[in-house]
Amino acid sequence: MEIVESLYEIPVQDPEEEEFSSADLNWVKFGNLEHHDDVALIPYDRVDAFILGECSNVECPTRFHIERGRKRSLGSLKDFKDDEYLEYRLYWCSFGPENYGEGGGILPSRRYRLNTRNRAARPQSMRGCTCNFVVKRLYARPSLALLIYHERRHVNKSGFVCHGPLDRDAIGPGAKKIPYICNEIQQRTMSMIYLGIPEENVLEKHIEGIQRYCGSDAKVNSLASQYVHKLGMIIKRSTHELDLDDQASIRMWVERNKKSIFFYQDSSETDSFILGIQTEWQLQQMIRFGHRNLIAADSTFGIKRLKYPFCTLLVFDSRQHALPVAWVITRSFAKADVSKWMKSLLDRARSVEPGLKISGFLIDDAAAEIDPIRDVFGCPVLFSLWRVRRSWHRNIVKRCSSIEVQREILKRLGTLVYNIWGGIGSLSGALEELTQDFVDQTAFMEYFKGRWIPKIEMWLSAMKTLPLASQEASGAIEAYHVKLKVKLFDDSHLGALQRVDWLVHKLTTELHSSYWLDRYADECDSFQSVKEEYIASTSWHRALQIPDSAVTLDDNDRLFAKVLSQKDSSISHLVWNPGSEFAFCDCAWSMQGNLCKHILKVNMICDSKQGHQPSLSFQSFNDILMHLWQKPMDDSVGLDQSMAWTYQMLDQIQKLVELNGSKDIGTLVNNLPTRWVSKKSRTHVGKPSSTAALPSNSNGTRTAAARKKNRKRKRLSRLR
Repeated sequence: MEIVESLYEIPVQDPEEEEFSSADLNWVKFGNLEHHDDVALIPYDRVDAFILGECSNVECPTRFHIERGRKRSLGSLKDFKDDEYLEYRLYWCSFGPENYGEGGGILPSRRYRLNTRNRAARPQSMRGCTCNFVVKRLYARPSLALLIYHERRHVNKSGFVCHGPLDRDAIGPGAKKIPYICNEIQQRTMSMIYLGIPEENVLEKHIEGIQRYCGSDAKVNSLASQYVHKLGMIIKRSTHELDLDDQASIRMWVERNKKSIFFYQDSSETDSFILGIQTEWQLQQMIRFGHRNLIAADSTFGIKRLKYPFCTLLVFDSRQHALPVAWVITRSFAKADVSKWMKSLLDRARSVEPGLKISGFLIDDAAAEIDPIRDVFGCPVLFSLWRVRRSWHRNIVKRCSSIEVQREILKRLGTLVYNIWGGIGSLSGALEELTQDFVDQTAFMEYFKGRWIPKIEMWLSAMKTLPLASQEASGAIEAYHVKLKVKLFDDSHLGALQRVDWLVHKLTTELHSSYWLDRYADECDSFQSVKEEYIASTSWHRALQIPDSAVTLDDNDRLFAKVLSQKDSSISHLVWNPGSEFAFCDCAWSMQGNLCKHILKVNMICDSKQGHQPSLSFQSFNDILMHLWQKPMDDSVGLDQSMAWTYQMLDQIQKLVELNGSKDIGTLVNNLPTRWVSKKSRTHVGKPSSTAALPSNSNGTRTAAARKKNRKRKRLSRLR
């Protein structure tokens, strides 16, 4: 086949099929006589269709994952070739590149293998497959993608077919008649077992999954039944205690699960214990939902009951539900330690997606270190009120018996926050008045004086200085927090709360499996009961199901609102202090301190009606805009700064609108301004540096002579 040296000689191919594979394309040799690859040019927006077509290969059905990725910004290259990339991604078959068989390079199913005593760890998933290809988004033509196939066959390093129906040397007797179980099917089966779904239902779904690879067969069903039963027994018999000593057990777990750890620091006299956990699936979700989006932190969970509290980093998925993408187990909140694990987390994500950019970081603790967030992620920091509201609400209900007193105290605390945020009155005067008015509520006032008065100024300062998050985001974080408590603080596990290995085991098995299955059910439209429960897991989504006609506002005094129950029309719930983040509802869910759907629904309606006070988050947003637009008293540099910030924000919003509304990304990229960069000076041997033209002094001559002498001595020592 003739070798092509210019991409402009290669035609662009756009198959008519919705999904197409490498068999539908004409491949061309591109390069030179010494090095050339099989390449094809397709429109960049058809890359996903090509990947789906490759995954549906009848002979070797599989999935492809991104093994490596790089990215450049347009204008970063002054001189470039026609095959330079704007985006570069290496896709690898999910049955590789690692080989988890015995002996590594040789599979345990081969006739000649190493006599190792250890069995294969996961023989069905990682088979050492070498099939991989590269997708280059061209720098010169961003609307096109260059496909480079390095290895089209699904074979291992020995050249044998390593998965799929054509692998005749598969593991176990009769295994060649069925395909291997891919990661997705295995993870789905494990998730169902961890969540306690009956084995009959697990087996049914498992067989449905493997029928994607082959037809229905009695032998297939029998082997699938054995697989599910054995996997269930392994999971039930597995234990978190790898060693009687908790610290030694954690070290062993870290050694066995290096791919799920982004930072580890063992405890010593100088260093604190820090364990950062992020599975490969969580990394994918962080890149998918965290890029140019928000990341939130549910900080200091279990600070009283667990040996080590932990922080959860969350992203908001396609339904704006909080999805955990990393767990950090530590008692240290020092700035240096926080910077360490944050840098490691971001470096790991950018090793897969170099252009990852976080738009904002939500915190819920006023004592949290903000500087590391700004330094590492380079994004604004927002503050969520959910932890303050939940703590006050729970303790008011717990320590005050009268419901009238409960709603009045919560309303007064909300008014205090609103007034201090708006600069009305003084904090000391408001606290003194609150203490005098509710002096008879000794249980709550003792709690409030002991826990909140010493630090309330710090919390109010954080509310005033940082932008405030919305109630939808706060409700999503709270929903995750509630689910976490249900999963971890089960009565049967109370004896293990002081072991870190138990905590790690619970997070990486049950909790991880729960969220994996939720996302799978929603995206694949399966497990309808799981999907419905997942969609309704936040109060915000439950509030959207309440019609506006079910809400009646008190238009006279605006003291309360009435919400009719959707299950029983004879029942109604009263929401006091409507329109405020500190509203009070008499439903059972709200009486547990949670943000209920009735409060959110009433607040939604109040936001659309005039005369009601807007929420704190909306007031915070307005305050930021007014601060940007505020003209200084004199015509000073402050006016220029305000104008520059406003124009910068407006320009970014306009570009985002253009990007979302554009159908052809190529035309949008071509309209971007050219970025000029300075040419870097060469520093390799053979090129004189710019300082060589300067007049040299005697010291410089002596130094150069000494260097030559040292090089001569090194060469002589090598010859000896």
